[in-house]
This record gives sequence, structure tokens and C-alpha cells, in this order.
Amino acid sequence: MSGELPPSINIEEPRWDQSTFTGRANHFFTVTDPRNILLSDAQLEHAGRVVRDYRQGIVPPGLTENELWRAKYIYDSAFHPDTGEKMILIGRMSAQVPMNMTITGCMMTFYRTTPAVVFWQWVNQSFNAVVNYTNRSGDAPLTVNELATAYVSATSGAVATALGLNALTKRVSPLLGRFVPFAAVAAANCINIPLMRQRELKVGIPVTDEEGTRLGESAHAARQAIAQVVVSRVLMAVPGMGIPPFIMNALEKKASLKRFPWMSAPIQVGLVGFCLVFATPLCCALFPQKRFPSASELRTYSMPF
Repeated sequence: MSGELPPSINIEEPRWDQSTFTGRANHFFTVTDPRNILLSDAQLEHAGRVVRDYRQGIVPPGLTENELWRAKYIYDSAFHPDTGEKMILIGRMSAQVPMNMTITGCMMTFYRTTPAVVFWQWVNQSFNAVVNYTNRSGDAPLTVNELATAYVSATSGAVATALGLNALTKRVSPLLGRFVPFAAVAAANCINIPLMRQRELKVGIPVTDEEGTRLGESAHAARQAIAQVVVSRVLMAVPGMGIPPFIMNALEKKASLKRFPWMSAPIQVGLVGFCLVFATPLCCALFPQKRFPSASELRTYSMPF
């Protein structure tokens, strides 16, 4: 191996210790960096070439460790970890903050009329379906029918929840009405994610030991993993959909916003974006991405694992 880097850098794992919350948070702040969506195809391909060459023992002269890790995270931000395929742009983790801040901000601004509720809940669930499909396990691909069922079910659930709660909140404080989009998003996540990953629930996800030896597939492990995804997705929405309503409720009583009502949407989008910049990586870091089952756990798994 030529070059300045030692052959012992393990780029198959994140740069930071994933057994700690801090290490996982550092990892996801890098993974969700919105600047990565601005990278060109040439930059992505260059990063992929650096990573693939290093795996084969080829190091370009002058390549530093920081540059290697940068290339690794650029590569991971755009290519599926299981299949190696380039992911759809809006389905990448780096698109989470800009896409969610725009959609969520609009959901929370235009929530008073039925057409607006239906439209923005449909947009949100369409985006969620793309994200869940893009980041699905490469070992359990979805069929077109399964994808369609998950999409229609989640969209219907979100719209029904939003419209039902909107009708109830007409008799209470206007502030409560601002939390209807969050309730709809939480309900839809509980529907969308399990349905989008239903094949994993049926056939299981791969179970390996700490050396990477594949032991089989486990539906039990899939249920645990999907439950953690649901929890993290719901909690991820809490700051962005829980804090701005109080701020906007106060601002809309001010003369400036009454005079320029068109400012509500951009202000709300900005508030949501600020919250999501921190909430997205921190909530992704709540649970380890990999967990090795103990011998006692393996014995409790029913076949297939």
C-alpha cells in the first residue's frame, strides 16, 4: 500500500464510537449535513472512487485521514449501504432537514382549510414514502403492491387524523389547532414505517455476530429495529412541530405580522428548520444502528431466527 495513510483505518464503520450517544450524534451530524445535497455527480463519483480504491489497498499520494473520512461520508450520503446504488436525491439523509423544514412549515401554516390539510398531508406522506423506500433494507425489497398499500394507508391515516382533529379543535383554543399537524404526522409514522418495511417483518433482517458472520434472519430483530425507527421519527418531529406553534401564536398577535401575513410561512419554515438541524441527527442517534444479540437472546428467537 502506497501513500501516507496506514492500512488499519476501518472505514466500514463510522469514524466515532457508536456505543456512545455522543459518538452516534457526531456521526449523524455528518450524515445529515444538508450541504451534501449540493454536491455534483462528479464529486460523488470521486468520493466513491477514493473509498473503493482504499478498500482495495490503493491510496492516492497525499491523501490525508480527514480527506478519506470526508470521502467516506460523502459516499455514504448518496449511495445505499446494502446495494451500492445511488439513492434518490430527496430520499438521502442529507435532504431530511431542507425537505422536512419546507413541508412541515407549510403544514403548520396552512392547516385551517380542508383542501390545504389534504394537500400538505399528501405531500408529507409522499416524501416519507420516498425516504422509507430509499432507505429500505437491501435484503428485503418491497414489491409494487406492498409499496402502494403502505403509501395509500399512511396518507389516508394522516389525512383522516388531521381532518378529525381539526373538527374537534374548532371549539377550543386556536393554539391547540396548531398541534393538529403533529398528531397527524405521528399517526402516519406509526402506519407508514411498518408497512413500508413489512417484508422485513415477514422474512426478518440479517443477524450477525461481532465478527460479521451471518447467523440467519430474525423477524424479532426486525420488530425491534422498526419500533425504534418509529420512536425516533416521532420524537424527531417534536421540537419542530412543538416549539414554533407557541412562537407563531405570539407573533401573529403583533402588528407587524398582521400587516404582512405573507411572512407567516417563511418565518415558520425557518423556525422548523432551526429545530430540525439539531433534532434530526440527535434523534437518529438515540439508538445504535448495529446491535449484536447475546446468546440468551438468540435462544429466545423463533425460526426464522
